[in-house]
Amino acid sequence: MVFGQVVVGPPGSGKTTYCNGMSQFLSLIGRKVAVINLDPANDSLPYECAVNIEDLVKLSDVMVEHSLGPNGGLVYCMDYLEKNIDWLEAKLEPLLKDHYLLFDFPGQVELFFLHSSAKNVILKLIKKLNLRLTAVHLIDAHLCSDPGKYISALILSLSTMLHLELPHINVLSKIDLIESYGKLAFNLDFYTDVQDLSYLQHHLDQDPRSAKYRKLTKELCDIIENFSLVSFSTLDIQDKESVGNLVKLIDKSNGYIFVGMEASAVEFSKIAVGPVNWDYYRYPFFSFSCV
Repeated sequence: MVFGQVVVGPPGSGKTTYCNGMSQFLSLIGRKVAVINLDPANDSLPYECAVNIEDLVKLSDVMVEHSLGPNGGLVYCMDYLEKNIDWLEAKLEPLLKDHYLLFDFPGQVELFFLHSSAKNVILKLIKKLNLRLTAVHLIDAHLCSDPGKYISALILSLSTMLHLELPHINVLSKIDLIESYGKLAFNLDFYTDVQDLSYLQHHLDQDPRSAKYRKLTKELCDIIENFSLVSFSTLDIQDKESVGNLVKLIDKSNGYIFVGMEASAVEFSKIAVGPVNWDYYRYPFFSFSCV
């Protein structure tokens, strides 16, 4: 088994910064990390990537050759990657013995709730290489300052969760900057726990533009609450404690903390439903070759 993260989210949510900071943090606690850049539009990487999709296909070349815009070009690149999945598998093979994997995906949100190519790439890798991956979906925390944008973020998060079908953690990134966008209408727990969304509708009714779509907004909120799947963790990528808390949550979701443990099914269940309070320094990286 090989563990890792699939990092997704809208443009500007901080995916590349996240991969850079997360790789540094994991290295500090003793894990060998490999970052895989699967964003063909990301030509300025702050981290050293073990695999780069630009060695297979470049967005700029696709746009010129096929007269496509950036969105169409990214869809083409993901389709091309899916058809050439053997290339990616061969690049990952040398990393499987002792590396923790971070997949940095493009920011085009349609790839993760509408098109199937990115999902197919992930599922093929999971099946062929026996990966245990958690989807980390980043949302810029400033969206909480606008009720309409926050509801849109909830819909996007829910759609992505249902489409990818992976262990999934939604994260409000750049939480350290949230107060710079203005005072929130409610305390932060309201936004992270996705509490009674009817309270937001009152604020939306104060805006003539939003009041026009009151019925639609109510129906969208009902869908989110009926599924009852969406909640958020928070992250300041520059804060060690914040990153550490998220790592604990991710390790629990993809099963990393259970490897090497000898316990009964009851004990495993207690760990699974209990608080995330284990010491990640005790679990650097296991050798999975014998599993």
